[in-house]
Amino acid sequence: MPHGKISKTIIIGSGPAGYTAAVYAARANLEPVLFTGITPGGQLINTSEVENFPGYPNGVEGAQMMEDFRIQAERFGTRMVRTVVERVDFATGENYHCLWTDEGQEYRAYTVIIATGASARYLGLESEQRLLNKGVSACAVCDGFFFRGLEVAVVGGGDTACEEVTYLAKLCPHVHMIVRRDELRASKIMQQRLLKSTNVTIHWNSQVQEVLGENEVTGVRLINGKTGTTSDLSLQGLFVAIGHQPNTDIFKDYVDTDQRGYIITMGCTSLTGTPGIFACGDAMDHIYRQAVTAAGTGCRAALDAERYLNEHDLN
Repeated sequence: MPHGKISKTIIIGSGPAGYTAAVYAARANLEPVLFTGITPGGQLINTSEVENFPGYPNGVEGAQMMEDFRIQAERFGTRMVRTVVERVDFATGENYHCLWTDEGQEYRAYTVIIATGASARYLGLESEQRLLNKGVSACAVCDGFFFRGLEVAVVGGGDTACEEVTYLAKLCPHVHMIVRRDELRASKIMQQRLLKSTNVTIHWNSQVQEVLGENEVTGVRLINGKTGTTSDLSLQGLFVAIGHQPNTDIFKDYVDTDQRGYIITMGCTSLTGTPGIFACGDAMDHIYRQAVTAAGTGCRAALDAERYLNEHDLN
């Protein structure tokens, strides 16, 4: 891009939200430029199979689905830039915003759509990463179906963990909940829902020391935080539910975020409190975190950006 040229729309992020925003923006002749980031496709490229996204009746590999999204976005004229946005300035005092890549190149745009997503927090174990998508998952709603009839465990003690356990308890004969402390951090209502499940066992003061199995999960080794004793638990699936971290650090000086770092948008729109800046996907959604909901917010962001450009005679 020639120095000084101002794009109508720049999209940061290449998951379902970013690619969908690109499709809608390109079809509206906004000539979007999309920065893919380090991992084009976002979290879905690490998902072995997606069966709950409309239009794929036989399921699809996450990486393939994101490749389909990319091809569709490029078909309408989206320009893909395979690099990382390292720094931004959304307070230039002008009607445009500035971005810099990790290579030091500057880009300018009248509107910016933030679709940087969120990253699941993991336990940091070598065995956990080795068995990711081979029995280890960070999303019960996404992958729980594949564990129907199998014994599984969920790590965590907050609302998300309780939701995952309650969901899996309807699919699996027995669910183990591994809690680091001697109490749950979850809200009272979530605890009450959890305790209604008769096929759930809670392991208090416990942490996963190792995920067992060579090519698939066969169990976990637990260590008791109070006694220091270890024990092995046989199961076929491990769901890590210790939270997500939104990838929004570089934007915090320019847009409002909640205490966890999720970007705050206005009502059901993608508008942030900063004119010309829009947010979509898991960067602003800590509730649903599904590919289909992310795509929906990407659509909203593109439509909101188009409306903003029209209202300010920038289109």
